Amino acid sequence: MERFLMLVVIGTISGVILAAAMKLVRIVTGNKADILLYNMDYIPGLKQWADKKITGLIFHYVTCIVSAVVLFYLLIPFELEYAIWPYIFVFSLGGGILYFLSALTPTPPDHEDWISWFNWTASHAFFGFSVGVLIFWFI
Repeated sequence: MERFLMLVVIGTISGVILAAAMKLVRIVTGNKADILLYNMDYIPGLKQWADKKITGLIFHYVTCIVSAVVLFYLLIPFELEYAIWPYIFVFSLGGGILYFLSALTPTPPDHEDWISWFNWTASHAFFGFSVGVLIFWFI
């Protein structure tokens, strides 16, 4: 149970790091890819609450926590749960693919905006790095 709770904390901290990285990209470049972290327009059942800021924040952090916890446990049979590279690989690949869900919503950025895709994917690689490093250090 202690390990699970620590994974929840790691997912939360890494979620803050991801949001901060995306916000920094927006401040420096004006790129609006960070909007996708909180966007639920394309998810049936959740889209009815998409206009509320708090639900977007909850969506972001639940996604970060669940993904960190699940990937840790999925890596155990391969004895890779303490390696950093699988987290970077999976979260950057997964983030890069999930970016194209932006085609299902009119909210920016456009799914054909390759600069946004790069910023989004690189930020998710950084998220993976933070998850992996925090797991390596604290679990």
